[in-house]
Amino acid sequence: MATICSTKIKRMKLSAIEPEFVKFIPADLADGKLYVSMLYAITMHLCACGCGNKVVLPLSQAEWQLYFDGESVSLTPSIGNWEYPCRSHYWIKTNKIRWAAPWSNAQMAAGRRRDAKALDEYFASRKLVRKGADRPIRAAAPWRNRSRGKLRDWLRRH
Repeated sequence: MATICSTKIKRMKLSAIEPEFVKFIPADLADGKLYVSMLYAITMHLCACGCGNKVVLPLSQAEWQLYFDGESVSLTPSIGNWEYPCRSHYWIKTNKIRWAAPWSNAQMAAGRRRDAKALDEYFASRKLVRKGADRPIRAAAPWRNRSRGKLRDWLRRH
């Protein structure tokens, strides 16, 4: 936590983040908190570099996946804030911020193409057609049920 972000708002670069499971994401986000709404399959936090920008991460099989072990959370893939002036790049692993090397413009473009392709494939796979039905149906998302069950169990214990 010794380095400072070079943006206008001077805050400390984070080395850890604390998850907070919520139904709705609060309007005012606290530094060092990762807000997780399982109901809306989304996370939100302030950029770990300290610049103050809000980082929204949708949870799905084609975007970010959240892992909760009962005490800590991890997100995959990495978080690359390429649209912000800070261009921060980091991982969240067991509540710790693991800083990653910045990406070049070419790497960002390749990553965006890969992400767009993954999203297209994900949404195409969810448009399954039932035999004899005229309209597509949505595939079940069993990972959501497992995540909600784990969250429910955790909430009961605390």
